[in-house]
Amino acid sequence: MDMEQATPAAPEADVEPVDVEDAEAALIEHYPRLVRIAYLTLPATMGRHRRVLLAHRLVQRALPRTRRAAADEGGPGDPAYALVRHEVLHGALAYGRRRTGVWRLPRAVLVAAPLPPQVVGLRLFPRAGGSEELALDRALAELDAPARAAYALAALERLSDDEVAALLAEAGAEAPHKAVQEAGQVRVTRADGGTADPARLLASAEFDPCTVQVRPTDLMRRRQHVRLGAAAAVAALAAVALLGVPGDDGAGFGAAGPLGPQQAALNRALDPALVVRAAPDAWRRSGRLDFTDWPARGDRTDDQELLQRALAVWARPGPSVRVTTTAGTPATPPVASPRLLYAGDLDGAGVVLLHDGLRLVRYAEPVDGGGAPALDFARVDGASAASASAVVVGRTERGARFLTAPWTDDTTVRDLLDPSAAAHGLKRSPDGVTAPVPMPAADGNCASASARWPVLRLTGQPGVPDRGPLLLTDLGDLTPVHLTYASGAGARLEEADGDQARAAWAHTVCRLPAVRGQGVRAVGDWAFAEQRLPDDAGTASWLCTRADTWDGDSHVLVQFLPPGGSAAAPAATAARSDATPACGPVAPQVLAGVLWKSPAKRWYLLAAGSPEVTSVTASGGAGRTASGHTLTAPAQPSERPAITGRLADGGTLPALK
Repeated sequence: MDMEQATPAAPEADVEPVDVEDAEAALIEHYPRLVRIAYLTLPATMGRHRRVLLAHRLVQRALPRTRRAAADEGGPGDPAYALVRHEVLHGALAYGRRRTGVWRLPRAVLVAAPLPPQVVGLRLFPRAGGSEELALDRALAELDAPARAAYALAALERLSDDEVAALLAEAGAEAPHKAVQEAGQVRVTRADGGTADPARLLASAEFDPCTVQVRPTDLMRRRQHVRLGAAAAVAALAAVALLGVPGDDGAGFGAAGPLGPQQAALNRALDPALVVRAAPDAWRRSGRLDFTDWPARGDRTDDQELLQRALAVWARPGPSVRVTTTAGTPATPPVASPRLLYAGDLDGAGVVLLHDGLRLVRYAEPVDGGGAPALDFARVDGASAASASAVVVGRTERGARFLTAPWTDDTTVRDLLDPSAAAHGLKRSPDGVTAPVPMPAADGNCASASARWPVLRLTGQPGVPDRGPLLLTDLGDLTPVHLTYASGAGARLEEADGDQARAAWAHTVCRLPAVRGQGVRAVGDWAFAEQRLPDDAGTASWLCTRADTWDGDSHVLVQFLPPGGSAAAPAATAARSDATPACGPVAPQVLAGVLWKSPAKRWYLLAAGSPEVTSVTASGGAGRTASGHTLTAPAQPSERPAITGRLADGGTLPALK
């Protein structure tokens, strides 16, 4: 079996150790280049703001504490530069490795810890480049960390393949030659059909984390975001304190020596008598509805023993506790007394639902005392009235029970695969808990005639913002996913309960299992274009489905829907992309294409863009340019032409792939 060598070359004996002062001088002199390399190597899924800050942090932490030897393996002829570059690469590559369990802790601490540089109240991101830079950014996002680093080193440092592989091996990459090979396959096509110069593209503002634009964070949610940073720091101290607290089989209280301020704060947070309880009518006086306006409900809100067990397990879950967390949610202990939202018995389990301002935490234990308890965490910072409308409090074979917001006036159920069917009633207890709602098929199999996709339909009381009716679907997390719809220019999303919205969702809802369990907050369907088909085949629709998660990631799917299918016929996937602004509120513009066979057995290239697109161009054998935001051209089934669009402001837009 062929295996790549990942053993770093030994430094030559005559290489002098690098003084700290020399390393600092090299770091300062080449700081923009080093930060750019780190930024390009870090995963695109982090988002541009986090990548910018972390790239600067990695470079600033690359300065050695003492004299160290370094092998000069390319780039500027300076051992000091080689040393700091190695440290930057080593640190950035670590974020591309998949780690689980306790090995994720050091990485999470470096990202979340209050280390410089820190930015409060602002979002940072490099200036946007042109279509070529955007195409390269998307291509690099498909590569793993070593391949991205290889591309950056080859282009920015002007190194040979062997030199790049040697640097990657020294920095800890497992398959450096494979990374170099994958990086060498990245090609960006210019408008004239030639290949763009990688060095020129990487030197652009698109990939420069030292020259950034700034925008404010969500001004309405800034207070919660400040609490998030403080909570992360205090939670780390609380977790350390917990490691030294003996308890009852890992889930009880205890004290070892005098109480310090952190331990005293933790004990207060774990005192069931101190849990926060909102007044039943608090939501009526609130200026902005979210989970902080939920009162404590359920038939066991005064059960101190149940609340104490829930808090103790949250603070220190034993080995038998089943713990689940949604993406981007820390499972750290509470740092202050949490808010009690629910405590009661449901389907044979004692359930406690708590909220600490940043997360929802659900504790469930068997009422009969048999079996292990379960603990679920979900991130909900910045929740709005719509995203704080319901929480899953229990799941059984019969379906999911939802605890609805206190401002809910009516609950019904719709089947999204039958858009013409009326909604039917759903019983709800005085505490706001619904009857079980059948769960959609986890595999998204909508082919059978009996397939159903039930969604929860909620209507708020008169005068409530985002009153709805709004549609929520269960994708396996604590918080259901808010479904929305838009048509025409701008992707201005509205509730998905209208006739057009339900008709569109019937064709796209079966794609949702692809983001099941990924902490999705909301999914919007945008009918961005209609296109007349050749050979008198009717009119096709183009839909962009965008899923946004609680931790800031996004998943975009462009779908093509020809006429003539059933009301729930799945649309064809034309393109997909992650971590993209397409179809979102910031930069909604989108363009995609498909090869389509007409009823007359002829093949065509079909492309469509959002209304902001003024012309569409296809290269290759099907090459042509069409004014407007759609294009139709005869094609061969084997063709894969490049498609670009021209925007009204003169910019270009590459097609999603």
